[in-house]
Amino acid sequence: KRKMQENKRKLVINKIAKMYDIELSRVNFNAIFGSGIIEGKKVILIKPQTFMNSSGEAVKKYVDFYKIPLDNVLVIYDDMDTNVGGIRLRLSGSAGGHNGMKSIIKLLGTENFKRIRVGVGKDPNIDIINYVLGKPKKEDLPKIEEALTKAMKASIDFVSLPFDKVMSMYNTKG
Repeated sequence: KRKMQENKRKLVINKIAKMYDIELSRVNFNAIFGSGIIEGKKVILIKPQTFMNSSGEAVKKYVDFYKIPLDNVLVIYDDMDTNVGGIRLRLSGSAGGHNGMKSIIKLLGTENFKRIRVGVGKDPNIDIINYVLGKPKKEDLPKIEEALTKAMKASIDFVSLPFDKVMSMYNTKG
């Protein structure tokens, strides 16, 4: 089940890497990573390989090692409080109960970094752990694919546009 969860968490990164021919094959600091050029700017894509509750360990190590300004950090994560198929971009904020975000906030020492929440919704009839780690409902797959594509496009736009503009482009009601 852990493998399934890792795959859902990292699909946006995989899409970006494929689109820009960035090879995600190097391993360091508890993450698989690759670097390349997106919209004329050098980027590092990382996929933490820790349990979600420890995602901050990898993020912190990359930020420190590469001296990445927090203004240039974008965290993409699944969110049960966002409807299936929706995405929500934020400049900063609390973890909202998400353990991976709690870890990142704790280790970076701030809530002030950009993020994209990819909606996975929730089902009150299914235990939270089983829901997050399990396979999505068949009828939700097109919505999830749409959300992943939107998150990928927003991530790419983040590289070349002011984030408030990217937020206005992708944060929509409904």
